[in-house]
Amino acid sequence: MTAPAQRAQDLLQTDVFIPHMRQVGRCESSLRELNLMWRLIESSAKMNCPQEAQALLPMMAATRGGFERLEQDLVRSMVMQAVAGVTAGLSSQAQHLIDTLVRNLYERTADVGFLATDAVLCSFMAGLDGDEAVITRRLQAYRSKYTVYADILLLDAEGQVRASARKRSLATDQPCRDALIARALQSPGFVQSFGATDLLPGHDCGLIYAHRMLDPINRQAMGVLCLCFDFEGEMQGIWSGRDQVDGSGAPEAQTSIALLLDEQGQVLASSDLHWIGVGANVRPHRDGASVLHVHGGCTYLVQSAASAGYQGYMGPQGWRAQIMTPLELAFGLQLQAGLDGLDPAVAQGLLTHAHRFCPPLHAIHSAADTIRRVVWNGRVMTAGKQMDNTRLQAVLEQIGETGARTNEVFSQSIDALYGTVLNTALRDNSLLTSLLVDLLDRNLYERANDCRWWALTPQLSDLLEALALGERAGDLVSEVCGLLTAIHDLYTVYQQIMVYDARGKVVAVSQRGQAESQELLGSHIEADSLHQVLALAGTQAYHVSPWRPCVQHEDDGPTYVYHAAIRNADGMVLGGIGLVFHAQREFKAMLEGVTDVQAGGASSRQVAYLNRSGMVMSSSDVQLQPGMRVDLPPQMLALAPGQSLARAMVYQGQYCVVAITAGSGYREFKRSDGYREEVLALSVQAFGAVQDDALAAVGRRNTRVQGLAAPSQGSALGMEMATFFVGRSVLAVDAACVLEAQSASAIAPVSAGRLPHCVGTLARRSQGVVAGYVWVFDLGALLFGKPVTRTAQSQVIVLEHQGLKLGVLVSDLEGVVRFESGQLRLAPAMAGAADQLVDCLIRANDGDLLIQCLNVTALVRMLKAPLPTSRMLGAERAGPLIEPGTGSFRREGR
Repeated sequence: MTAPAQRAQDLLQTDVFIPHMRQVGRCESSLRELNLMWRLIESSAKMNCPQEAQALLPMMAATRGGFERLEQDLVRSMVMQAVAGVTAGLSSQAQHLIDTLVRNLYERTADVGFLATDAVLCSFMAGLDGDEAVITRRLQAYRSKYTVYADILLLDAEGQVRASARKRSLATDQPCRDALIARALQSPGFVQSFGATDLLPGHDCGLIYAHRMLDPINRQAMGVLCLCFDFEGEMQGIWSGRDQVDGSGAPEAQTSIALLLDEQGQVLASSDLHWIGVGANVRPHRDGASVLHVHGGCTYLVQSAASAGYQGYMGPQGWRAQIMTPLELAFGLQLQAGLDGLDPAVAQGLLTHAHRFCPPLHAIHSAADTIRRVVWNGRVMTAGKQMDNTRLQAVLEQIGETGARTNEVFSQSIDALYGTVLNTALRDNSLLTSLLVDLLDRNLYERANDCRWWALTPQLSDLLEALALGERAGDLVSEVCGLLTAIHDLYTVYQQIMVYDARGKVVAVSQRGQAESQELLGSHIEADSLHQVLALAGTQAYHVSPWRPCVQHEDDGPTYVYHAAIRNADGMVLGGIGLVFHAQREFKAMLEGVTDVQAGGASSRQVAYLNRSGMVMSSSDVQLQPGMRVDLPPQMLALAPGQSLARAMVYQGQYCVVAITAGSGYREFKRSDGYREEVLALSVQAFGAVQDDALAAVGRRNTRVQGLAAPSQGSALGMEMATFFVGRSVLAVDAACVLEAQSASAIAPVSAGRLPHCVGTLARRSQGVVAGYVWVFDLGALLFGKPVTRTAQSQVIVLEHQGLKLGVLVSDLEGVVRFESGQLRLAPAMAGAADQLVDCLIRANDGDLLIQCLNVTALVRMLKAPLPTSRMLGAERAGPLIEPGTGSFRREGR
């Protein structure tokens, strides 16, 4: 698309969105009003005083042209950033939804593969041992631990249900005809199916994972094990988890609908069935497509996401998550509180790095500064000239009033744009941390299930009973080690799986790819963990070790070990099973994987898991190692489970958006099963180093110099002073001495030789051609002994005195203001050179503000006078800094 076509499309999109953005609409109205005012002022000057206003007309033309460009860019950027903020949130939610679901389903692929090899179940299906009642209880025991399943079925090769974890009516005694059975019998791995099925009577559809079962003797396929996933319950849990909180932790109104779509765009699940029901057809949103989508007569903003996969598993083919919000609701309730409650110094400092996180905001801020400078220069140009001309005076007053109003509207509009951008960053980081704790809790939920189920494996209790009786159990040890290794091959999130006796002695281990595994035999688990395992009540209970290195893997860093008791037929504890979670690898994989997908791999973003004390458990940043403690506000570490908090703040010398979410568990895990171990996810997105001048810039922004609206009766005409800032101090100079102001970025850093406080030269132009150069001196260093901190707002004011010209570097411009002579007071005598440069003070703003007046005559006299050799900064001889009679500064070496 060509640039004009793209611009036309942007304008069209802007017109579509503005009616739904009240704040942008108000801004657009104010900008149009100001644009009209500048046009009227220019027309009035041309008609009423064309000769007197000759010097003003170029300034007004430049102001009007720049204003028109800025008006369009500002409104378009406000719209596009608001849209980008909403769509970024929708995209993050969609990615969160599909990632959460696919990672959950990945665990099902391992479960079905393991359970299909269960010796007790296989013997029953082969008719070698067991009865239906015993097998039903075993399936129910499994389901009570893995609560994500609606049912577990054992079917023979003809589709007849042999056993089920839940009661089935007589009507279900007929063989099942689902094609999934035949597919599973023919496949060496798992198969999955979603849709209507007679395997789940009473359900419209089901998500089922199936695996064939082999005869223990001839190894022929004899039946199928089906894990019927609780799809409806899982999706309801995901919908409930969508309740958002803003950056301050307050609940947000839910204005969007979440959908799960298949490859054809059919709705498989909906967060609001009254809005868009299951079975409806919705066009999936693809990358590059318009964010606007019409469905059922309603226009939506829409984003969708497909899974990037997990451990090679992509989920059911073609599934996508899609989030849609009606256009009329997308912005009406959108929070614009990004700047509310924010430390002004942080807000100002962060804005100096806008070129990194929002180039349009930076460009608009720079353009607004340019217009302010043009208006300031226009006021300076006519200061003290023809003030008896009432028509010109009226024009000047209008320029002053409209210029002040322009500054106000620009500040409000830029703040609104800035707030939108910042709020997007706060929301994005909050969503990221919410996803991280959700994935972690869901992952660890599976670990608590695994240890309890595997503890029921008959071979494990057989081994421990034999050892307790003092029998030689070499073959049993080999068998159990082989079994643990097979389990480990399916469940790769563990470092080690081990079985230990009632004294804590390790008697069997997984031997998956670890040469040192045999060395672990005979070692002992930690005494405190053994004590907890021996005291566990029932097969539903489990124990998780504190966050620390496992004694069997001390060199691999801290982790969790999941324990469950192994019992005999009478329920007596014989020992236990311990699953050493590979925390450092798995936590890091979660952090890095989600960050890459959700945040585009942004290098400025760090994510970490923390405990309640702020200790790092795992991090994506190599400089933030496990065991270190992060310095965060106490309220962040004290969040209630499930709560999030995000704020812009200074963190480690950078302006950052910091977000944190406290985990709240998953299903019964960490909620009702008695286990408490709250983990927090932290996201830190850095935007740039702290600016030393930020606090002073806030003071400058909040300072407005008020002068006379018009000459008072009997007071002559007053004095017009050009006001500006050096640091936080307001200074003034007779406006008649000022030629112009230019951006400090135009300073050429030419070596000034022996000129103290000189920072370079500035080119002055006339009709676009360089007409000469002036030396530029740092006024902060001259007056206060502290150089001016250079920022995008820094300016050079060009002064003239008796034909001599020089530039002074200042922090920012304020305005050109008329004061009564009675407001001026002689400055008290001060030691040093400053008493020569500041000779009087102005009492402004009803006495609330004291302005220092710069004496240009004294400044030029000081620079012309010979200085002692000790002040020549290494120069070889003393001499004047200004060549008398030349009208300019002598340039060393030229």
